[in-house]
Amino acid sequence: MIARAGIAGLVLTLAACSGGGEQPAETTETATPATEPAVTVAKTGEDVFKKCAACHTIDKGGRNGIGPNLNGIAGAKVAAAAGYTYSTALAAKGGVWDDATLDAYIAAPAKSVPGNKMMFAGVSDAAERAALIDYLKTLK
Repeated sequence: MIARAGIAGLVLTLAACSGGGEQPAETTETATPATEPAVTVAKTGEDVFKKCAACHTIDKGGRNGIGPNLNGIAGAKVAAAAGYTYSTALAAKGGVWDDATLDAYIAAPAKSVPGNKMMFAGVSDAAERAALIDYLKTLK
């Protein structure tokens, strides 16, 4: 008997915690769940560069890796990093690494300079490319 009374008390206590009392009147409207605003995370150029770090170094006077050292690349002549052997295609390109040239190359290296030896698909997101280019400009 005492055990039953304890269980009944527990049931009543739980019912009180769950709101108990009157139930709200049912409506025919369907509630739409609240949607959270889309959150975008702006990546810094340094974050984006992590995609490049397996092949490129950025230290001033640093060694070349699989790809050339990119310190000072912004504004430099194309295919001019000391001590790096460029593909014939990139060496023949000419010009300088300005914003537009860097953007096109980073977006799609194989399309920008067919026959180059960079085996990277590219950075498709324009905001990430812009951040990366801004970051590269700081490396002097």
